[in-house]
Amino acid sequence: MKNKDPKSVPNRRKTPREKDKFFQCMVFINVLGWFVFIGALLVFHDARPEFTSGMQAFWGIEARQGWSQTLTLYLAGLLSLCLLLSVTVLIMKRRRNRRDSDHFGINGYVLLLTAVSSLIILYFEYTAPL
Repeated sequence: MKNKDPKSVPNRRKTPREKDKFFQCMVFINVLGWFVFIGALLVFHDARPEFTSGMQAFWGIEARQGWSQTLTLYLAGLLSLCLLLSVTVLIMKRRRNRRDSDHFGINGYVLLLTAVSSLIILYFEYTAPL
């Protein structure tokens, strides 16, 4: 059995949150989730049906009336990854924050709610009959 000096082991409760590796990992996953969501927004812009203006109708310019199948699959994949990352952050936050003085943090819940609602809307929008 090793005899460890209590002064050599850092006390987790006295270290600042910004220097804790678990907290840094949680923040990294959270930021990664938001970047994935921004990527999903960019894919959504190209996947949705195109808007046909009056000028396009007048000149007879064709516009895509339905969702792009390949980009919609990418969009659903990105939103699912975003959902997975936000659930991971919420589980990590629940494991870490046990005291009343710990910060709540709402952006994980916002990301979760936005990803779930986007997936639901995408499902009903994509499967709706024309």
